[in-house]
Amino acid sequence: MKTKDFQKLRELSVEELQAKEKELKEELFNLRFQQAIGQLANPMRLKECKRDIAKVKTVLTERATAK
Repeated sequence: MKTKDFQKLRELSVEELQAKEKELKEELFNLRFQQAIGQLANPMRLKECKRDIAKVKTVLTERATAK
């Protein structure tokens, strides 16, 4: 997720952000599972996925504290 994607996150609603976070957590689980059984093709995707989750959580926190 690049800076442009981060701006797009800020345009999403809270429900959409929560859905995105759930989707990313499922992807992270699947990536960890692939790593455990030795089938992970791109190990950098783990790091990217964790960062994407952090970005979504950051936007959600911004929204929560803005109220």
